[in-house]
Amino acid sequence: MGFFYFDWTIIIVIPAMLFALYAQSKVKSTYNKYSAVRNMRGYTAREVARRILDENGLNDVQIEHISGNLTDHFDPKSNVIRLSDSVDNSTSVAAIGVAAHEVGHAIQHATNYAPVKIRTALVPVTNFGSRISTMLIMIGLIVAGFSQSGDTGFIIAIIGLLAYCLVAVFQFVTLPVEFNASNRALKTLENMGFLYDEEVTQAKKVLSAAALTYVAALAATLLTILRLFLIIMRSTGRNRRN
Repeated sequence: MGFFYFDWTIIIVIPAMLFALYAQSKVKSTYNKYSAVRNMRGYTAREVARRILDENGLNDVQIEHISGNLTDHFDPKSNVIRLSDSVDNSTSVAAIGVAAHEVGHAIQHATNYAPVKIRTALVPVTNFGSRISTMLIMIGLIVAGFSQSGDTGFIIAIIGLLAYCLVAVFQFVTLPVEFNASNRALKTLENMGFLYDEEVTQAKKVLSAAALTYVAALAATLLTILRLFLIIMRSTGRNRRN
């Protein structure tokens, strides 16, 4: 008899863990590379963000500084774009790409971009589902352990798993939101003449690397769902039935 129990299902999520590590490394290396490349027109990221906002009639959207590295985001509640230490007054191609991306989110909200509305509606439901999912799965497995048939425990655990699936739904809806914001940013940077063609290509590499982290997060969640399902099936005895 062994001294410990090895749960083989952990193997399922290893590819996602490796993918996530790769994505994070890709973002860091790509951003660091192009944060050292100054745009030839000499614009700062804040200047570019302000001009794109004004060009789209979003004069009411403010731009603020926020501490940290790549903590940039658009806050729809406050109607504010916050640019991080490494982006705010930087003239790098990478910083301008990131700032324009956040402006893309502001434009999405202003134009009622459908995926943004769906994602916003999913936030409270997803938060609730993620909070109760683990508890329900654990309760289900415990009940199944004390039950003769395990049916009740199985149902409770599956409800918990379905609640966790809301996280995947939210992440799936997030993908088009992020891709669209990046596409808007790159087209605007080119059409308004902020960056030359070669610089637009460099900015695209930065934003593509960032988008990869969202894909990695979704992959990790999907594989976790598969793993939890297999654990539930095994622990409730479903995989031993005909």
